[in-house]
Amino acid sequence: MRSILSKVLLSAGLCLLMLPASAATILVFGDSLSAGYGLSPGQGWVSLLAKEMGAKHRIVNASVSGETTAGGLARLPDALARHRPDIVVLELGANDGLRGLPLEQMRGNLSKMIALAKQSKAKVVLVGMALPPNYGPQYGAEFRKAYADLAKRERLSFVPLLVAGFEADLSQFQPDGLHPVAAAQPAMMRTVKAKLPLR
Repeated sequence: MRSILSKVLLSAGLCLLMLPASAATILVFGDSLSAGYGLSPGQGWVSLLAKEMGAKHRIVNASVSGETTAGGLARLPDALARHRPDIVVLELGANDGLRGLPLEQMRGNLSKMIALAKQSKAKVVLVGMALPPNYGPQYGAEFRKAYADLAKRERLSFVPLLVAGFEADLSQFQPDGLHPVAAAQPAMMRTVKAKLPLR
């Protein structure tokens, strides 16, 4: 019995030694832009990130199409408790903007989610958004500024714009003009990956 127990403990020890020291659980917490809306399985930027990272890191995609910051705030405590992430990629707010919800409400919800993630000892990557021009220059500018201000105040890793580099190219978007096509997903993945606070 003692011999069997020794072998089990030795095996477990070897498995732990084989784990990379910098392995991290990365929770992507977003809306349809991260959930892969309109794409085939495996085409979204989060799936591409998981492939890029390989077995070294664990990627959990807890994104929900149509999610607002209020909905995200309600879901986050359970997601943090369930997955215990080292990094939270927070990609929410686009649906708040598209619905014309008060920016103060969006800022407050994002701020509370950032605080919850930090309390769970996770690092936060805040992903910024932009609105279509028909929402007006003032609301659009204030919308983008809300992310920049939060990132600066909370000292977060910050992606100013998820669709950076092709935001004005309609050929990179689905017919709704809001969701990027499969060909644009690698660029989104690289944009986020560059900001991940990995050791």
